Amino acid sequence: MKIQSAEFIISVAALNQVPRATLPEIAFIGRSNVGKSSLINSLCNRKSLAKTSSQPGKTRVLNFYRINNSIHFVDLPGYGYAKVPEQIRSGWQKLIEGYLKNRENLKLGLVIIDARHEPTKLDLAMIDWLDYYEIDYGIILTKSDKVPRHKIQLRKNGVEKAIKNKNEYCKTVVPYSSFNNEGKPEILKLIGDAVTNE
Repeated sequence: MKIQSAEFIISVAALNQVPRATLPEIAFIGRSNVGKSSLINSLCNRKSLAKTSSQPGKTRVLNFYRINNSIHFVDLPGYGYAKVPEQIRSGWQKLIEGYLKNRENLKLGLVIIDARHEPTKLDLAMIDWLDYYEIDYGIILTKSDKVPRHKIQLRKNGVEKAIKNKNEYCKTVVPYSSFNNEGKPEILKLIGDAVTNE
């Protein structure tokens, strides 16, 4: 798959505001400040299509982007940021789960994990949740350029071991860097296959 056009469509804070389900969708899922927006920008060859922030918990809505006039990328609020009030975090959780559970044109989830760290309990819970609802997904290990080369494969093996027997719908685990585009062809192929094989 080659991305030739990308544009922001809408931000929504409630499920009744989401656009009509006319295009296949790819959801970007991960804890706060893990690099979801940077991944979207890098895949689309754009610097500021998706707004990035050093402040965890800033994304509080579903952000929709139209790709090649044929796909939607959906940037979900980050989960697990402790300094956000519980009421707001609960609202995010309902928004995330409601979207993932009920969106009939969702073709793939990309679970984004910081390559410098082991998957958190929340990451593993999200993976369990995707398996339970039979949603295909890939795991993207972002910021791989910040991990010594000899440790990348060990980190990938560690993630695969952590999700063993939980990954019926996991398509792949891909180390990725928005700095040097490591893993970009694999991710674009994963997205293209998910849309083509619908």
